[in-house]
Amino acid sequence: MADLIVRGGTIVTSGGLERADVAIEDGVIKAIGPELPGSINEIDARGLHVFPALIDVHLHFNEPGRTEWEGAATGSRALAAGGGAVLFDMPLNSTPCTVNAHEFDRKRAALEASSITDFGLWGGLVPGNIGEMAELAGRGVVGFKAFLCDSGLPEFPRADDFTLWKGLAEAARLNLPVSVHAENQEITQELSRAMAEQERSGARDFLESRPVVAEVEAIQRATLFAGDAGAKLHIVHISSGRGVVAAAEAKARGVDVSIETCAHYLFFTEEDLERLGAIAKCAPPLRDAAQHRALWETLLNGTIDIVASDHSPAPPEMKTGAIMKVWGGIAGVQSTLAVLLERGHFERGLPLERIAALTAATPARRFRIPRKGELAPGNDADLTLVDLSGSYTLAERDLHQRHALSPYVGSAFRGVVRRTLRRGETIFKDGAITAQSSGRLVRPS
Repeated sequence: MADLIVRGGTIVTSGGLERADVAIEDGVIKAIGPELPGSINEIDARGLHVFPALIDVHLHFNEPGRTEWEGAATGSRALAAGGGAVLFDMPLNSTPCTVNAHEFDRKRAALEASSITDFGLWGGLVPGNIGEMAELAGRGVVGFKAFLCDSGLPEFPRADDFTLWKGLAEAARLNLPVSVHAENQEITQELSRAMAEQERSGARDFLESRPVVAEVEAIQRATLFAGDAGAKLHIVHISSGRGVVAAAEAKARGVDVSIETCAHYLFFTEEDLERLGAIAKCAPPLRDAAQHRALWETLLNGTIDIVASDHSPAPPEMKTGAIMKVWGGIAGVQSTLAVLLERGHFERGLPLERIAALTAATPARRFRIPRKGELAPGNDADLTLVDLSGSYTLAERDLHQRHALSPYVGSAFRGVVRRTLRRGETIFKDGAITAQSSGRLVRPS
């Protein structure tokens, strides 16, 4: 007899939908099918859709060192409330950054103590640490993160072209991907300097300081180097339709590249930055309506591989003042699935199975995380139960992150996360965190 039966829901996989039960034993899916034998413990999922829980491959929980910005204790709870059971934490903004094995060990210990979701860790690729990459790989990093422009943190310097080229070659040897923040340093730096000299610091000035061409050029350069090195490349948070096309053209040439965008680029435009102010500042910035439409077109036609949150929070005092000077980062870890359901499924007909692929199946496959990402026998029982008939308007009191700062507050959504299970344990139910155990490290197979 199974430990738990999730009874009568509509199962969502990347291959389609089916009405079925899910039997769970020791945290693992034992069987999926109609009218499975009973269990002492059952969850009534009739009328609900059962998704694979989200794998958020791109977020910043800042632990250890900057837990006053977020921390995994609060951040993982927000992820669970949004339907997620696995996170990949970036090597910054924790301090020291995760650029060697010692700092990996410190971060792993911190998240094992505080995270209620399972977690993977990115290592950093910065000037001077290529010799550290093999040991980081041995520890279990999911890949290596590099900035092609200023990261905003002196302790995580950008990867110059030589560092990127050599780092990609080493990553190829280690069979791990490199993810890049793709914006041209010289363009963004000089435009920002010109804005400062002219004492221009508004929303429109920030938008002009980071044009689409800076993103497109950096993507083209990174894919050129990756193709030469035979490396796996992951382009994070592409903000524009032009950027996706540039990455897709490289993929068509045979470069092993995966394409990520984020929920906020699918929900907001540059007009929202002018309306909302610093709370909606991010880099690359929100784009105009034409690029927003083009981005959606590439998602709907299957070009985009993964949607993540790029949750990058900061204390309220760091989001106050002139747009050009405040911290750039959108706090949205709880809203990725909500955006894909509201703006994707309900408004544009995005199939539910495509949402499951974008947020779970493809992340698990791309980063070789075993037993995750699909609702299938033998996989971990990471499930999200969603009521598509429900609706809500997001309020500050609904947020489980450390600071109640999110540009999504006040927005209306259709589709309510009723319950999230991580390895068979209910960690979120009807607005409340219920986790009794901690998350575990996941690593590439």
